[in-house]
Amino acid sequence: MTTAVAPVQPAPVQPDKETTVGNYFVSNYPPFSFWKPEFVGDAFAALERPPNDGTHLGVYLHIPFCRKRCHFCYFRVYTDKNSTAIKGYIEAALKELRLYAGKPFLGGRKPSFIYFGGGTPSYLSVDQLRHLSDGMKAILPWDQADEITFECEPGTLTDHKLKAIREMGVTRLSLGVENFDDHILEINGRAHHSKEIARAYRYARELDFPQVNIDLIAGMVEETEANWRECIRKTIDLQPDSVTIYQMEVPYNTTIYKQMKAEGRLVAPVADWETKRHWVAEAFAELEKAGYTVASAYTAVKDKEKARFLYRDRLWAGADLLGLGVASFGHVGGTHFQNHHDFEPYVNALTDDKLPIYRALTPTADERLIRELVLQLKLGQIRCSYFHDKFGVGIRERFQAPFRILQDWGFLTLRDDIVSLNRDGLLQVDRLLHEFFLPQHKNVRYA
Repeated sequence: MTTAVAPVQPAPVQPDKETTVGNYFVSNYPPFSFWKPEFVGDAFAALERPPNDGTHLGVYLHIPFCRKRCHFCYFRVYTDKNSTAIKGYIEAALKELRLYAGKPFLGGRKPSFIYFGGGTPSYLSVDQLRHLSDGMKAILPWDQADEITFECEPGTLTDHKLKAIREMGVTRLSLGVENFDDHILEINGRAHHSKEIARAYRYARELDFPQVNIDLIAGMVEETEANWRECIRKTIDLQPDSVTIYQMEVPYNTTIYKQMKAEGRLVAPVADWETKRHWVAEAFAELEKAGYTVASAYTAVKDKEKARFLYRDRLWAGADLLGLGVASFGHVGGTHFQNHHDFEPYVNALTDDKLPIYRALTPTADERLIRELVLQLKLGQIRCSYFHDKFGVGIRERFQAPFRILQDWGFLTLRDDIVSLNRDGLLQVDRLLHEFFLPQHKNVRYA
């Protein structure tokens, strides 16, 4: 006689109410904490191999200089570097690109997308920007680039500087607005004020940038629902081509965390997760009423045909990426790597004519599959056939357990070739993605 055993039901998804310290945003896989200095040889070996057919090449350059350090910022930035140090950094980045330009992995390719991130790329002077962009184009021409993105802090922009940025060939200008209220900006450590937002946006529109994006952050210190609604209203009034909205996190190396630690506080002084998700949902709903389309867990676009984000889409589909600058990470021929994350070791390596790679990791075929799947799920919809064609794996079978869990939680649907996350799932996608991680990668401190 046999006894029927009831199937094990997944535990209900646990609410995460208060915002505590830690990184939630999933930007790569396997997690960065598994990238090691002892694997750097794998990165150098990857540079010596020709590229796979059809693989896009991108370039990311980290400009780590800022007028002020935001209290929530966890990126590698510096507020104390003089013009001599900045000039030396630009020369180091150009030398880094020259060292890469002679490697077989390029295979005659030119970059199809370029991204200037920070820090604050717009912190550089007009002369510095021209010297940098002219130098980069001379080494690796941009004439085949479909997208060139440039991050800006509104208070650093003048009509003269924006004209120079447009002349560089920038197609996607991203304004780090974050909030429109001067008190909220100031108490969170932002360097700009509301008047500078309006002025910079007006200049950008006069110069006819093909795409202007506005960044917002939901749940900043002392932000209220009334303030958030006003931010959305002002954003819609401006009619940017795209809007990017992030939910406030408090990583370990931020000013807010240091204050929490000194005061013995476990809960961050920002909105809880339920409130942040509610605010982003409200923002997306208002943007949709205004004619926008939600294009990912973080973005809404006015015209899906014109407002694209190729850096994201091609990187998430396995493109090669040259990461230039301090702490930048790249990906070549299936190997991840990251540069030295301190200023002097980075510059010193290039002074010695050495690539400044500090740590690396070559994922297994299964880990590469998981990487593309979890990143592309942030778009809200994936096709099973894409993964079968590229990896030779049926993802409905390979990920049967996590798919079932997310279905039972009410966030995911499977229909023929399509896997979809609903809006509630998208609003908390980063914590749901851990269900797809291999056991050794779950519950790590940095995702």
